[in-house]
Amino acid sequence: MGPRQPRGHRQPLCMPRNLSLTFVLALCTMMGALGIDTYLPSFHAIAQEFAVGPAAVQQTLSVYVLAMAITMLFYGTLSDTFGRRRVLVFASLGFAITSTVAALVQSIEALIAVRCAQGAMAGAGMVIARAIVQDRFHGADAQRMMSMVMFCFGLAPAIAPVFGGWLQAHGGWRAAFFFLTGFGLLLTLLCWRVLPETLPADKRVPLHLRVIAGNYLTALRHRQFRRMVAGLALMAGANAIYISAAAEFVMGILKLEETSFGWLFIPLIGGSMLGSAISGVLAKQIAPRVQQRIGYGALLLGCASNVLYHLLTDMPVVPWAVLPIACYTLGLALLMPILSLQVMALFPNMRGLASSLQGFTQMSVFAIMAGAVVPQLFHSGLALALGQCITVVCGMLVWWWSQRGGAATQDIPQS
Repeated sequence: MGPRQPRGHRQPLCMPRNLSLTFVLALCTMMGALGIDTYLPSFHAIAQEFAVGPAAVQQTLSVYVLAMAITMLFYGTLSDTFGRRRVLVFASLGFAITSTVAALVQSIEALIAVRCAQGAMAGAGMVIARAIVQDRFHGADAQRMMSMVMFCFGLAPAIAPVFGGWLQAHGGWRAAFFFLTGFGLLLTLLCWRVLPETLPADKRVPLHLRVIAGNYLTALRHRQFRRMVAGLALMAGANAIYISAAAEFVMGILKLEETSFGWLFIPLIGGSMLGSAISGVLAKQIAPRVQQRIGYGALLLGCASNVLYHLLTDMPVVPWAVLPIACYTLGLALLMPILSLQVMALFPNMRGLASSLQGFTQMSVFAIMAGAVVPQLFHSGLALALGQCITVVCGMLVWWWSQRGGAATQDIPQS
């Protein structure tokens, strides 16, 4: 006989175990990305309907990302206490409700407020997905699983702006938020019926505020952890430059139509998906430090060629204006599974908390980029390229600094 299940336990629907887990985790990570990318082609339409400038519409993105960042601080800890599955069901249902409200608002102020609440719900997906991978897998298997999840996750930003452009052309900007409602309801159902609970009750952390605060202080006082998280956030945060500037880059700089966002997002996400696939294949073939060097090389090549291209032309055109971005995202995808696992390996008994702090830092960098930096750059293709390059180089230097102080985690720990 198998082990007795705890009272109230619901058996997940029958699917191949790793396949169903990968699929649901990929959808969880998509939640935040879909909330960002689906409505990007509608920026100009929102500005026209509410008679505001592009900077005001940009704040609907920055508050969403900022709310994601702040709530990421807590979702990991909440899942350490209440279980991964229960928190995901709550967050995905909240995402569906706030998406419906966003589709019905009548002012830009109301849209900004609702987007803040929507971002607060979206913050759970990536944080808890990373913790679930660490619950179930170790070493190279964890890297492979993380790579598979990131590969599937890459579909969202690739498809969402293209589909969002179609929704905008045929149903207006509100149609994008009704689509997000449907996605939230589907994810709620899958988390409730398919996703297994990966954190047993006997391994959960009691919700004692003093203990939780002490755990956060322990992590924040860890010098290497702080530097690793900051370096990773900067390298990944450079992605925010082109994502949050997508409307101005595609329609303003490249002079394309609202249905042409695929010219940016398919290469951008295609590089990420290819990198994730390669990372999964290489997980047991080469040492992680070798894959890291390849990833760093691709990052530098993509950023340098992007700056060089815009220096040599006054009229950027596709595909040459977007191919360097694909090279950057390929390198980032090679690095992310390894570096993320190294960060969480510093606190094996507080994976949810470590994942929360990592997610908070990355989304904070994204919010700063979207709200403060990008509006200063999206007038020029060269300015965007320089912003991306400087951010990546700074992130690489901070990560290198984190590895110099001793006790550096060069390889993914094996269990």
